[in-house]
Amino acid sequence: MPEARIPEFITVHLGDPDDAAAPNIQVPFIDYIKNVASSEIYPTWPESALRANIYAQVTYALNRIYTEWYRSRGYDFDITSSTRYDQKFIQGREIFEPVSRIVDDLFNDYLVRQGFVQPLFAQYCNGTTSQCEGLSQWGTVDLAQEGLTPYEILQYYYGDDINIVFNAPTSANLPSYRGLPLRLGSAGEDVRTLKRQLNRIGQNYPGLRPRLELTGIFDVPMEEAVRSFQRIFNLNVDGIVGKATWYKIKSIFNGVRGLAELDAEGLTQEDVSREYATALRPGDSGEQVRQIQYYLSVLAYFDEELPLPGQSGVYDAATEATVRAFQRQQGLTEDGIVGRETWNAIIRDYARLRTSIPPEAGVSADEIYPGRVLTPGQTGRDVEVLQRFLVQAAQNVPEIPLIEETGVYDAQTEAAIRTVQGLEGITQTGVTGALTWDAVVSLAKDG
Repeated sequence: MPEARIPEFITVHLGDPDDAAAPNIQVPFIDYIKNVASSEIYPTWPESALRANIYAQVTYALNRIYTEWYRSRGYDFDITSSTRYDQKFIQGREIFEPVSRIVDDLFNDYLVRQGFVQPLFAQYCNGTTSQCEGLSQWGTVDLAQEGLTPYEILQYYYGDDINIVFNAPTSANLPSYRGLPLRLGSAGEDVRTLKRQLNRIGQNYPGLRPRLELTGIFDVPMEEAVRSFQRIFNLNVDGIVGKATWYKIKSIFNGVRGLAELDAEGLTQEDVSREYATALRPGDSGEQVRQIQYYLSVLAYFDEELPLPGQSGVYDAATEATVRAFQRQQGLTEDGIVGRETWNAIIRDYARLRTSIPPEAGVSADEIYPGRVLTPGQTGRDVEVLQRFLVQAAQNVPEIPLIEETGVYDAQTEAAIRTVQGLEGITQTGVTGALTWDAVVSLAKDG
Protein backbone atom coordinates (compact mmCIF):
# COMPACT_ATOMS: atom_id res chain seq x y z
CA MET A 1 0.00 0.00 0.00
CA PRO A 2 2.06 2.93 -1.23
CA GLU A 3 1.12 6.57 -0.74
CA ALA A 4 -2.21 7.56 -2.27
CA ARG A 5 -2.53 8.78 -5.82
CA ILE A 6 -5.45 10.57 -7.43
CA PRO A 7 -7.29 8.13 -9.71
CA GLU A 8 -8.17 9.14 -13.22
CA PHE A 9 -11.60 7.53 -12.78
CA ILE A 10 -13.79 6.27 -9.95
CA THR A 11 -16.48 3.59 -10.30
CA VAL A 12 -19.71 4.63 -8.56
CA HIS A 13 -22.53 2.22 -7.67
CA LEU A 14 -25.82 4.10 -8.04
CA GLY A 15 -27.51 2.69 -4.97
CA ASP A 16 -26.90 0.81 -1.74
CA PRO A 17 -24.04 -1.73 -1.86
CA ASP A 18 -26.30 -4.80 -2.04
CA ASP A 19 -28.71 -3.32 -4.58
CA ALA A 20 -27.80 -5.62 -7.46
CA ALA A 21 -30.18 -3.82 -9.83
CA ALA A 22 -28.37 -0.51 -9.44
CA PRO A 23 -25.84 0.15 -12.21
CA ASN A 24 -22.17 1.05 -11.89
CA ILE A 25 -20.83 4.04 -13.79
CA GLN A 26 -17.24 5.12 -14.29
CA VAL A 27 -16.70 8.84 -13.80
CA PRO A 28 -13.57 11.01 -14.05
CA PHE A 29 -12.53 11.60 -10.44
CA ILE A 30 -12.60 15.38 -10.76
CA ASP A 31 -16.16 15.25 -12.16
CA TYR A 32 -17.21 12.92 -9.36
CA ILE A 33 -16.02 15.41 -6.72
CA LYS A 34 -17.78 18.29 -8.49
CA ASN A 35 -21.01 16.27 -8.50
CA VAL A 36 -20.71 15.29 -4.82
CA ALA A 37 -19.88 18.83 -3.76
CA SER A 38 -22.81 20.25 -5.77
CA SER A 39 -25.09 17.63 -4.16
CA GLU A 40 -23.85 17.93 -0.57
CA ILE A 41 -23.23 21.65 0.01
CA TYR A 42 -24.56 25.05 -1.09
CA PRO A 43 -22.60 27.26 -3.50
CA THR A 44 -23.63 30.35 -1.52
CA TRP A 45 -21.63 29.27 1.54
CA PRO A 46 -18.43 31.18 2.41
CA GLU A 47 -15.48 30.00 0.35
CA SER A 48 -13.58 28.76 3.41
CA ALA A 49 -16.53 26.50 4.25
CA LEU A 50 -16.76 25.24 0.67
CA ARG A 51 -13.05 24.45 0.59
CA ALA A 52 -13.10 22.64 3.94
CA ASN A 53 -16.02 20.49 2.80
CA ILE A 54 -14.42 19.68 -0.55
CA TYR A 55 -11.17 18.66 1.16
CA ALA A 56 -13.23 16.23 3.25
CA GLN A 57 -15.10 14.90 0.21
CA VAL A 58 -11.93 14.29 -1.78
CA THR A 59 -10.27 12.59 1.18
CA TYR A 60 -13.29 10.43 1.96
CA ALA A 61 -13.40 9.12 -1.61
CA LEU A 62 -9.65 8.48 -1.65
CA ASN A 63 -9.91 6.51 1.59
CA ARG A 64 -12.53 4.25 0.01
CA ILE A 65 -10.29 3.72 -3.01
CA TYR A 66 -7.04 3.36 -1.05
CA THR A 67 -8.44 0.72 1.30
CA GLU A 68 -10.42 -0.91 -1.55
CA TRP A 69 -13.23 -0.92 0.99
CA TYR A 70 -15.82 -2.38 -1.37
CA ARG A 71 -13.58 -4.36 -3.72
CA SER A 72 -12.02 -6.20 -0.78
CA ARG A 73 -15.55 -7.32 0.09
CA GLY A 74 -16.28 -8.75 -3.34
CA TYR A 75 -17.97 -5.74 -4.96
CA ASP A 76 -16.92 -4.39 -8.36
CA PHE A 77 -17.08 -0.67 -7.55
CA ASP A 78 -15.18 1.92 -5.51
CA ILE A 79 -17.97 3.82 -3.78
CA THR A 80 -21.75 4.10 -3.63
CA SER A 81 -24.04 7.05 -4.27
CA SER A 82 -25.99 6.36 -1.07
CA THR A 83 -25.59 8.75 1.85
CA ARG A 84 -26.39 5.83 4.16
CA TYR A 85 -22.91 4.54 3.32
CA ASP A 86 -20.97 7.21 1.42
CA GLN A 87 -21.46 10.56 -0.31
CA LYS A 88 -24.39 11.83 -2.36
CA PHE A 89 -23.86 11.51 -6.11
CA ILE A 90 -26.66 12.36 -8.54
CA GLN A 91 -26.02 11.26 -12.10
CA GLY A 92 -26.45 14.10 -14.59
CA ARG A 93 -26.98 16.83 -12.03
CA GLU A 94 -26.07 20.50 -12.57
CA ILE A 95 -22.62 21.52 -11.33
CA PHE A 96 -22.39 24.88 -9.56
CA GLU A 97 -19.75 27.27 -10.91
CA PRO A 98 -18.22 28.22 -7.52
CA VAL A 99 -17.93 24.52 -6.66
CA SER A 100 -16.41 23.66 -10.04
CA ARG A 101 -13.80 26.38 -9.69
CA ILE A 102 -12.71 25.23 -6.23
CA VAL A 103 -12.61 21.56 -7.19
CA ASP A 104 -10.39 22.38 -10.16
CA ASP A 105 -8.00 23.95 -7.66
CA LEU A 106 -7.85 21.21 -5.00
CA PHE A 107 -9.16 17.89 -6.37
CA ASN A 108 -5.63 16.47 -6.00
CA ASP A 109 -5.15 17.59 -2.38
CA TYR A 110 -6.18 15.41 0.55
CA LEU A 111 -5.92 15.06 4.34
CA VAL A 112 -3.69 12.76 6.38
CA ARG A 113 -2.80 12.40 10.02
CA GLN A 114 0.70 13.70 10.67
CA GLY A 115 3.17 10.85 10.35
CA PHE A 116 0.82 8.63 8.31
CA VAL A 117 0.32 8.12 4.60
CA GLN A 118 -3.22 6.81 4.11
CA PRO A 119 -5.98 9.34 3.32
CA LEU A 120 -7.91 10.16 6.48
CA PHE A 121 -11.34 8.60 6.83
CA ALA A 122 -12.83 12.11 6.64
CA GLN A 123 -16.23 11.32 8.11
CA TYR A 124 -18.77 14.14 7.95
CA CYS A 125 -22.50 14.83 8.33
CA ASN A 126 -24.81 17.78 7.84
CA GLY A 127 -24.75 18.70 11.52
CA THR A 128 -28.51 19.33 11.73
CA THR A 129 -30.55 16.18 11.02
CA SER A 130 -27.54 13.93 11.59
CA GLN A 131 -24.56 14.11 13.90
CA CYS A 132 -21.20 12.33 13.71
CA GLU A 133 -17.68 12.43 15.14
CA GLY A 134 -16.31 14.19 12.07
CA LEU A 135 -17.02 17.40 10.24
CA SER A 136 -20.36 19.22 10.52
CA GLN A 137 -21.24 20.69 7.13
CA TRP A 138 -23.43 23.46 8.52
CA GLY A 139 -20.94 23.98 11.33
CA THR A 140 -18.29 24.89 8.76
CA VAL A 141 -20.44 27.85 7.71
CA ASP A 142 -20.42 29.29 11.23
CA LEU A 143 -16.67 28.77 11.56
CA ALA A 144 -16.01 30.38 8.20
CA GLN A 145 -18.11 33.38 9.19
CA GLU A 146 -15.96 33.66 12.32
CA GLY A 147 -12.95 34.07 10.03
CA LEU A 148 -11.38 30.59 10.24
CA THR A 149 -9.38 29.39 7.24
CA PRO A 150 -10.19 26.04 5.56
CA TYR A 151 -7.26 24.37 7.36
CA GLU A 152 -8.36 25.78 10.74
CA ILE A 153 -11.90 24.51 10.12
CA LEU A 154 -10.55 21.06 9.32
CA GLN A 155 -8.38 21.12 12.46
CA TYR A 156 -11.42 22.07 14.51
CA TYR A 157 -13.18 18.85 13.48
CA TYR A 158 -10.38 16.37 12.80
CA GLY A 159 -7.74 17.55 15.28
CA ASP A 160 -4.56 19.61 15.20
CA ASP A 161 -2.49 16.66 13.93
CA ILE A 162 -3.69 16.75 10.33
CA ASN A 163 -1.75 17.71 7.24
CA ILE A 164 -2.82 18.50 3.71
CA VAL A 165 -1.02 16.63 0.94
CA PHE A 166 -0.87 19.00 -2.02
CA ASN A 167 -0.72 18.15 -5.72
CA ALA A 168 -0.75 14.36 -5.39
CA PRO A 169 0.11 12.65 -8.69
CA THR A 170 -2.64 11.20 -10.86
CA SER A 171 -2.57 7.62 -12.13
CA ALA A 172 -4.84 4.85 -13.31
CA ASN A 173 -6.90 3.29 -10.53
CA LEU A 174 -5.49 -0.23 -10.76
CA PRO A 175 -6.67 -2.97 -8.38
CA SER A 176 -4.04 -4.00 -5.85
CA TYR A 177 -4.36 -7.64 -6.91
CA ARG A 178 -2.03 -7.90 -9.89
CA GLY A 179 -3.77 -10.81 -11.61
CA LEU A 180 -1.30 -13.65 -10.97
CA PRO A 181 -1.67 -15.89 -7.91
CA LEU A 182 1.21 -15.76 -5.42
CA ARG A 183 2.53 -19.07 -4.15
CA LEU A 184 5.63 -20.76 -2.76
CA GLY A 185 8.55 -19.34 -4.74
CA SER A 186 6.86 -16.12 -5.86
CA ALA A 187 8.86 -12.94 -5.34
CA GLY A 188 8.31 -9.20 -5.39
CA GLU A 189 6.82 -6.27 -3.51
CA ASP A 190 3.38 -7.90 -3.27
CA VAL A 191 4.91 -10.69 -1.20
CA ARG A 192 6.47 -8.17 1.21
CA THR A 193 3.11 -6.42 1.48
CA LEU A 194 1.35 -9.68 2.33
CA LYS A 195 3.95 -10.62 4.93
CA ARG A 196 3.58 -7.23 6.61
CA GLN A 197 -0.20 -7.58 6.65
CA LEU A 198 -0.18 -11.17 7.96
CA ASN A 199 2.21 -10.21 10.75
CA ARG A 200 -0.10 -7.40 11.84
CA ILE A 201 -3.25 -9.53 11.59
CA GLY A 202 -1.57 -12.12 13.80
CA GLN A 203 -1.50 -9.62 16.68
CA ASN A 204 -5.32 -9.76 16.79
CA TYR A 205 -5.96 -13.42 15.96
CA PRO A 206 -4.51 -16.02 18.36
CA GLY A 207 -4.71 -18.76 15.72
CA LEU A 208 -2.40 -16.84 13.40
CA ARG A 209 0.97 -15.98 14.91
CA PRO A 210 3.37 -15.58 12.01
CA ARG A 211 6.80 -14.06 12.51
CA LEU A 212 7.54 -13.57 8.87
CA GLU A 213 10.79 -11.98 7.81
CA LEU A 214 9.96 -9.02 5.58
CA THR A 215 11.68 -10.24 2.46
CA GLY A 216 10.07 -10.27 -0.96
CA ILE A 217 10.18 -14.06 -1.23
CA PHE A 218 7.20 -16.36 -0.68
CA ASP A 219 8.98 -18.92 1.49
CA VAL A 220 7.89 -21.97 3.49
CA PRO A 221 6.94 -20.01 6.67
CA MET A 222 4.77 -17.72 4.57
CA GLU A 223 3.01 -20.64 2.94
CA GLU A 224 2.23 -22.00 6.41
CA ALA A 225 0.91 -18.58 7.50
CA VAL A 226 -1.32 -18.33 4.43
CA ARG A 227 -2.75 -21.79 5.11
CA SER A 228 -3.48 -20.80 8.72
CA PHE A 229 -5.20 -17.61 7.56
CA GLN A 230 -7.29 -19.54 5.05
CA ARG A 231 -8.39 -22.00 7.74
CA ILE A 232 -9.36 -19.22 10.16
CA PHE A 233 -11.40 -17.34 7.56
CA ASN A 234 -13.00 -20.34 5.84
CA LEU A 235 -11.17 -20.02 2.54
CA ASN A 236 -9.87 -22.82 0.35
CA VAL A 237 -6.77 -24.01 2.22
CA ASP A 238 -4.16 -24.31 -0.53
CA GLY A 239 -1.41 -21.94 0.64
CA ILE A 240 -1.85 -19.89 -2.55
CA VAL A 241 -2.83 -16.22 -2.51
CA GLY A 242 -5.32 -15.85 -5.34
CA LYS A 243 -7.80 -13.02 -5.66
CA ALA A 244 -10.13 -14.22 -2.88
CA THR A 245 -7.34 -14.71 -0.34
CA TRP A 246 -5.60 -11.47 -1.37
CA TYR A 247 -8.68 -9.34 -0.74
CA LYS A 248 -9.62 -11.19 2.44
CA ILE A 249 -6.16 -10.48 3.86
CA LYS A 250 -6.51 -6.84 2.82
CA SER A 251 -9.99 -6.56 4.32
CA ILE A 252 -8.92 -8.01 7.68
CA PHE A 253 -5.75 -5.89 7.70
CA ASN A 254 -7.78 -2.74 7.04
CA GLY A 255 -10.06 -3.75 9.89
CA VAL A 256 -7.41 -4.42 12.53
CA ARG A 257 -5.64 -1.16 11.69
CA GLY A 258 -8.89 0.78 11.41
CA LEU A 259 -7.90 2.35 8.10
CA ALA A 260 -11.52 3.18 7.29
CA GLU A 261 -12.15 4.79 10.68
CA LEU A 262 -11.63 8.35 11.82
CA ASP A 263 -9.17 7.29 14.55
CA ALA A 264 -7.17 4.83 12.47
CA GLU A 265 -4.03 3.12 13.70
CA GLY A 266 -2.54 4.38 10.46
CA LEU A 267 0.26 3.48 8.07
CA THR A 268 3.65 5.13 8.33
CA GLN A 269 6.15 5.73 5.55
CA GLU A 270 8.09 2.72 6.84
CA ASP A 271 4.95 0.58 6.51
CA VAL A 272 4.73 1.32 2.79
CA SER A 273 8.44 1.34 1.98
CA ARG A 274 9.39 -0.57 -1.15
CA GLU A 275 12.34 -2.74 -2.13
CA TYR A 276 11.09 -3.64 -5.58
CA ALA A 277 10.24 -1.20 -8.37
CA THR A 278 6.70 -1.24 -9.70
CA ALA A 279 7.98 -0.80 -13.27
CA LEU A 280 11.31 -1.11 -15.05
CA ARG A 281 12.23 1.39 -17.73
CA PRO A 282 15.20 2.60 -19.80
CA GLY A 283 18.00 3.84 -17.58
CA ASP A 284 17.22 1.53 -14.64
CA SER A 285 19.86 -0.88 -13.41
CA GLY A 286 20.35 -3.62 -10.83
CA GLU A 287 19.33 -7.20 -10.16
CA GLN A 288 15.68 -6.61 -11.06
CA VAL A 289 16.81 -5.56 -14.52
CA ARG A 290 19.12 -8.58 -14.77
CA GLN A 291 16.23 -10.86 -13.86
CA ILE A 292 13.93 -9.49 -16.54
CA GLN A 293 16.80 -9.69 -19.02
CA TYR A 294 17.19 -13.37 -18.14
CA TYR A 295 13.50 -14.09 -18.82
CA LEU A 296 13.63 -12.17 -22.08
CA SER A 297 16.85 -13.90 -23.15
CA VAL A 298 15.25 -17.31 -22.69
CA LEU A 299 12.18 -16.23 -24.67
CA ALA A 300 14.38 -14.75 -27.39
CA TYR A 301 16.47 -17.93 -27.62
CA PHE A 302 13.38 -19.80 -28.79
CA ASP A 303 11.81 -16.96 -30.79
CA GLU A 304 13.73 -15.41 -33.66
CA GLU A 305 11.35 -12.43 -33.74
CA LEU A 306 12.68 -11.27 -30.37
CA PRO A 307 16.16 -9.70 -30.32
CA LEU A 308 18.50 -10.89 -27.55
CA PRO A 309 18.65 -8.21 -24.84
CA GLY A 310 21.95 -9.11 -23.15
CA GLN A 311 22.24 -9.50 -19.36
CA SER A 312 24.25 -6.49 -18.27
CA GLY A 313 21.87 -5.40 -15.50
CA VAL A 314 21.38 -2.07 -17.29
CA TYR A 315 18.09 -1.30 -19.01
CA ASP A 316 19.76 -0.27 -22.23
CA ALA A 317 18.58 0.20 -25.81
CA ALA A 318 18.87 -3.53 -26.56
CA THR A 319 16.63 -4.40 -23.60
CA GLU A 320 14.10 -1.76 -24.60
CA ALA A 321 14.05 -3.13 -28.16
CA THR A 322 13.30 -6.63 -26.86
CA VAL A 323 10.56 -5.35 -24.57
CA ARG A 324 8.94 -3.40 -27.40
CA ALA A 325 9.09 -6.42 -29.71
CA PHE A 326 7.52 -8.59 -27.01
CA GLN A 327 4.79 -6.01 -26.39
CA ARG A 328 3.97 -5.93 -30.12
CA GLN A 329 3.67 -9.73 -30.15
CA GLN A 330 1.34 -9.70 -27.15
CA GLY A 331 -0.85 -6.81 -28.31
CA LEU A 332 0.23 -4.67 -25.35
CA THR A 333 0.92 -0.95 -25.33
CA GLU A 334 4.33 -0.60 -26.94
CA ASP A 335 6.01 1.76 -24.50
CA GLY A 336 9.24 -0.14 -23.77
CA ILE A 337 8.42 -0.20 -20.04
CA VAL A 338 7.98 -3.39 -18.02
CA GLY A 339 4.90 -2.52 -16.01
CA ARG A 340 2.22 -4.77 -14.56
CA GLU A 341 0.70 -6.06 -17.81
CA THR A 342 4.02 -6.62 -19.55
CA TRP A 343 5.52 -8.37 -16.52
CA ASN A 344 2.50 -10.70 -16.21
CA ALA A 345 2.68 -11.49 -19.91
CA ILE A 346 6.41 -12.29 -19.69
CA ILE A 347 5.81 -14.63 -16.74
CA ARG A 348 2.94 -16.42 -18.50
CA ASP A 349 4.89 -16.81 -21.76
CA TYR A 350 7.95 -18.04 -19.91
CA ALA A 351 5.92 -20.65 -18.00
CA ARG A 352 4.33 -21.83 -21.25
CA LEU A 353 7.72 -22.10 -22.92
CA ARG A 354 9.21 -24.34 -20.21
CA THR A 355 6.51 -26.94 -20.84
CA SER A 356 6.88 -26.92 -24.61
CA ILE A 357 10.60 -26.98 -25.42
CA PRO A 358 11.11 -29.10 -28.57
CA PRO A 359 13.64 -31.98 -28.40
CA GLU A 360 15.70 -30.45 -31.20
CA ALA A 361 16.24 -27.21 -29.27
CA GLY A 362 19.56 -28.41 -27.83
CA VAL A 363 18.63 -27.36 -24.27
CA SER A 364 16.63 -29.19 -21.63
CA ALA A 365 13.85 -27.69 -19.53
CA ASP A 366 15.89 -28.57 -16.44
CA GLU A 367 18.55 -26.06 -17.45
CA ILE A 368 16.01 -23.23 -17.50
CA TYR A 369 15.00 -21.51 -14.27
CA PRO A 370 11.73 -23.08 -13.05
CA GLY A 371 10.07 -19.70 -12.60
CA ARG A 372 9.90 -19.72 -8.82
CA VAL A 373 12.41 -18.86 -6.12
CA LEU A 374 13.73 -21.84 -4.15
CA THR A 375 14.29 -21.25 -0.44
CA PRO A 376 15.51 -23.22 2.59
CA GLY A 377 13.00 -25.82 3.70
CA GLN A 378 11.54 -26.47 0.26
CA THR A 379 11.37 -29.92 -1.23
CA GLY A 380 10.43 -31.37 -4.60
CA ARG A 381 11.79 -31.97 -8.06
CA ASP A 382 13.04 -28.42 -8.61
CA VAL A 383 15.23 -28.76 -5.51
CA GLU A 384 16.48 -32.15 -6.74
CA VAL A 385 17.45 -30.65 -10.10
CA LEU A 386 19.19 -27.70 -8.43
CA GLN A 387 21.19 -30.04 -6.20
CA ARG A 388 22.22 -32.15 -9.19
CA PHE A 389 23.59 -29.06 -10.92
CA LEU A 390 25.28 -27.94 -7.70
CA VAL A 391 27.11 -31.26 -7.44
CA GLN A 392 28.28 -30.89 -11.03
CA ALA A 393 29.32 -27.29 -10.39
CA ALA A 394 31.30 -28.33 -7.28
CA GLN A 395 33.23 -30.82 -9.38
CA ASN A 396 34.23 -27.98 -11.73
CA VAL A 397 34.81 -25.24 -9.16
CA PRO A 398 36.74 -26.28 -6.01
CA GLU A 399 35.43 -23.31 -3.99
CA ILE A 400 31.87 -24.70 -4.11
CA PRO A 401 31.27 -27.20 -1.27
CA LEU A 402 30.10 -30.66 -2.32
CA ILE A 403 26.58 -31.45 -1.11
CA GLU A 404 24.35 -34.51 -0.91
CA GLU A 405 21.37 -34.74 -3.25
CA THR A 406 18.65 -35.06 -0.63
CA GLY A 407 15.75 -33.32 -2.39
CA VAL A 408 15.54 -30.96 0.59
CA TYR A 409 16.81 -27.37 0.43
CA ASP A 410 18.90 -27.84 3.56
CA ALA A 411 21.72 -25.92 5.22
CA GLN A 412 24.32 -27.54 2.96
CA THR A 413 22.43 -26.45 -0.13
CA GLU A 414 22.04 -22.93 1.21
CA ALA A 415 25.79 -22.70 1.95
CA ALA A 416 26.67 -23.91 -1.56
CA ILE A 417 24.29 -21.37 -3.09
CA ARG A 418 25.83 -18.54 -1.07
CA THR A 419 29.23 -19.57 -2.41
CA VAL A 420 27.98 -19.51 -6.00
CA GLN A 421 26.43 -16.10 -5.45
CA GLY A 422 29.68 -14.75 -4.03
CA LEU A 423 31.65 -16.08 -6.99
CA GLU A 424 29.21 -14.62 -9.54
CA GLY A 425 28.65 -11.21 -7.96
CA ILE A 426 25.05 -11.91 -6.95
CA THR A 427 23.68 -10.73 -3.61
CA GLN A 428 24.37 -13.56 -1.14
CA THR A 429 20.87 -14.39 0.07
CA GLY A 430 21.16 -18.16 0.10
CA VAL A 431 18.01 -18.48 -1.98
CA THR A 432 17.87 -19.43 -5.64
CA GLY A 433 16.26 -17.02 -8.07
CA ALA A 434 16.68 -16.73 -11.82
CA LEU A 435 20.21 -15.28 -11.76
CA THR A 436 21.50 -17.82 -9.24
CA TRP A 437 19.91 -20.74 -11.09
CA ASP A 438 21.50 -19.58 -14.33
CA ALA A 439 24.89 -19.22 -12.60
CA VAL A 440 24.71 -22.74 -11.11
CA VAL A 441 23.78 -24.28 -14.46
CA SER A 442 26.56 -22.38 -16.25
CA LEU A 443 29.17 -23.51 -13.71
CA ALA A 444 27.90 -27.11 -13.94
CA LYS A 445 28.18 -27.14 -17.73
CA ASP A 446 31.61 -25.49 -17.86
CA GLY A 447 33.40 -28.69 -16.88
